[in-house]
Amino acid sequence: MEKAILSRINLKTLDTNIAYDYFETISDLIDTKEVQDLKKCSQHLATSRFQHSLNVSYYSFLICRKLGLDAYSAARAGLLHDLYYYDWKTNDKRPLEGNHAKIHPIIALENAKNITVTNPTIDDAILHHMWPLKTSHPNTSVGWIIQAVDKFCAITEMGHQSLFRASRSNNLLSYCILFTFLLTI
Repeated sequence: MEKAILSRINLKTLDTNIAYDYFETISDLIDTKEVQDLKKCSQHLATSRFQHSLNVSYYSFLICRKLGLDAYSAARAGLLHDLYYYDWKTNDKRPLEGNHAKIHPIIALENAKNITVTNPTIDDAILHHMWPLKTSHPNTSVGWIIQAVDKFCAITEMGHQSLFRASRSNNLLSYCILFTFLLTI
């Protein structure tokens, strides 16, 4: 664990109050085998599922903290919202039949409950983070924040990597295509 994408805060050194408070919230989860195994799973382009979950967790924690909401549940739900191990792009080793957008929140919640005690806020955020795709809407403020931050992080992770690739290329066409794409978001 180093930092969330686009963040200047190094979560490893715990040199700020925010980093310390965040780490205290997830310290019992972050080093578990189940969470660490997410590093082996690809999520968005070259972003691991671990990094994606850390991004969602950290930014949801910050937003909820700023709004006076349940930052504890937000951090934990964000870290656990994609706690599954099959390749969603190929459906290899999928434990349940059905649409990925619908079944992976169920699998993630079951896996989360196997490693920690959850609460109704965490359950809601994990189960409904794929809204409006195949699930009903969240019932809690934290759930709404998690689903929005999840989408923001997915777009940011893909955009950040695409921008990096284009910037390393001397191809003017790559820059133009990327710029046009970013304008449509």
